[in-house]
Amino acid sequence: MSNKFDALKSSDDSGEEETNAKDNQKSEFDSLPPLEVPLGEHRLQYKYAMWFSRRSPGKLAPTHSYAQNLKLIGHFMTVEQFWTLYSHLVRPSELPIFSDFHLFKEGIKPIWEDEANHRGGKWIVRLRKGLASRCWENLVLAMLGEQFMVGEEICGAVVSIRLQEDLISVWNKSSSDQFTTVRIRDTLRRVLNLPPIATMEYKTHNENRNFRPMNKPILDPKHK
Repeated sequence: MSNKFDALKSSDDSGEEETNAKDNQKSEFDSLPPLEVPLGEHRLQYKYAMWFSRRSPGKLAPTHSYAQNLKLIGHFMTVEQFWTLYSHLVRPSELPIFSDFHLFKEGIKPIWEDEANHRGGKWIVRLRKGLASRCWENLVLAMLGEQFMVGEEICGAVVSIRLQEDLISVWNKSSSDQFTTVRIRDTLRRVLNLPPIATMEYKTHNENRNFRPMNKPILDPKHK
């Protein structure tokens, strides 16, 4: 396991840093030592990478700025490596507003334009404040434990901290595969312990390219 915890330090990115972020992203990944499975550790089915991003309040960043703001925190391929990384991270509910954690299979960038993502979409759940940390941990453990049972369809997951609500989303490869998207929805509902009446929203990444936020119900998994 390898990580770069300085990616989470609270600071305002300068224009120069933002300009260089895209160029540094690949070299940042290349600079991490190769993953290995130490004797006695429990290998996951896939390798994963954890990313962090933060944007300025009140701004809807264009795609190129969004990609530049992504910072690689670390990667892992065993259960033990995951917990070593995860135990050092700030819990989502403690992150600054307009911050995101992205957990994606290694080799898939958490952007719509990635080859694995651009034909897919995501399930979105909107949560009232204070629930993001617990829901995120439940989702991450379910994803690493292959509870979704949809083969290679899952690309990754995102937790987004916002002003009046927080969001959790699960990204998949094939938005046109209705059977798979329904299975992901049902598993996500179970993992987050959502009530039957809870509203879950599915958006293809094509839709998201032209999407602007609107008022949506804020969900509380405890509300029956």
